[in-house]
Amino acid sequence: MTVTQRRGRRAMMTRDELDAFLAGRRTCRVATAGRDGRPHVGPLWFVWDGRALWLYSLVRSRRWADLRHDPRVAVVVDDGEEYEELRGAELSGTVTVVGEAPRRGAACPELVVPERLFAEKYFGLAAMPHDSRHGWLRLTPEAVVSWDFRKLRRR
Repeated sequence: MTVTQRRGRRAMMTRDELDAFLAGRRTCRVATAGRDGRPHVGPLWFVWDGRALWLYSLVRSRRWADLRHDPRVAVVVDDGEEYEELRGAELSGTVTVVGEAPRRGAACPELVVPERLFAEKYFGLAAMPHDSRHGWLRLTPEAVVSWDFRKLRRR
C-alpha cells in the first residue's frame, strides 16, 4: 500500500490509526466509471483485513457491471459531523473478483478471513450466510490518502 499524501501530513492517520478506523466503520462509498465515462458512487458494506478492502456487492448492480468493464475504483470511508471531527480515508486501485460470483459458499481459501470478519461485523455470526446474489471484490490499495482533522485542534 502506497501513501500518496503530500499535503496535509499533520492530519494524516498513522498505519495503526488507519487500520483501527477502517476496521471500525461499517459503510464506504465506492466510485466507479461506466462505459461512457459517467461516474457512479454508491454505499457498500466492507471489511478491512489489514492489507485489502473486501467489498461485498450485488452481482446484478450497476457497480458490478461498471467494474467488469473497468476494474478501477476509488473508495471513501469517512466519519464526523463538525469540521474539527472529520476523518477518513480514500483508497484507490483495481479490484479483483474473488471466489464464485454470485457467491454460493463453495470452498475458497482466500475468503476464509474476509467472510469471518464480515459475518461477525454485520450479522453477529461466526459463519457467512450466502445468498447467491452477492460476490466479493478485493481492493488491494495502490494509493491511500487519509485525514483526521481532530489532530489539527489547537491546544
